[in-house]
Amino acid sequence: MNGVHDMGGMDGFGKVEVEQTEPPFHEEWEGRVLAMVRAMGYAGAWHIDDSRYAQETLPPQTYLAVSYYQRWELAAEKNLVARGYVTEEELKAGHAIGPAKPLPRARLTRDVVDAGMTRNSFFRQQQGPARFKPGDRVRTVNINPLGHTRLPRYARDKVGRVELIHGCHAYPDSVASGRGDDPQWLYTVVFDGREIWGADADPTLTVSIDAFEPYLQPA
Repeated sequence: MNGVHDMGGMDGFGKVEVEQTEPPFHEEWEGRVLAMVRAMGYAGAWHIDDSRYAQETLPPQTYLAVSYYQRWELAAEKNLVARGYVTEEELKAGHAIGPAKPLPRARLTRDVVDAGMTRNSFFRQQQGPARFKPGDRVRTVNINPLGHTRLPRYARDKVGRVELIHGCHAYPDSVASGRGDDPQWLYTVVFDGREIWGADADPTLTVSIDAFEPYLQPA
């Protein structure tokens, strides 16, 4: 979706300030938020793309004002309420008021947690042949979706070249809208920097993105 979260290429935010020797967490509660969100993922409560979409739908004034892990916490609240695991009243009270809704995977065992320490594979069985091959010139679609998408706003309606094919993967746009995995081919597409940023861009610069097949059309 278009929103304040899609900040790539936007002016006015200044350079990225890198904190040297940055700790994993600045406050103890941040680690707890990470643990709670990961636990709900292990339990099958929602998908990673649901977490991303919940953050994207935060009001801009909230998104810009809160810290990284505050966004995670607020997104988790949205997902918990939307899926019926808690109510707004319970969040305000800080404790359960009614019976808990069962989780898809109720037992959070050590084996489940250990398995979760490895990044999940989103590779899926192909549903048909790939439309493009390495070397093909493609143009990204010009979309302004209301829902979740992984096509950055700065890379829409731009001409690039397919560099790699990564196979079929779960399609985030469908997953976050409740339409299932909807497997789609995934490509690395390379753009000349001037195609993205204009004539004043460094002529030696290239920009690569991983783009799902529905984002692409022949150039």
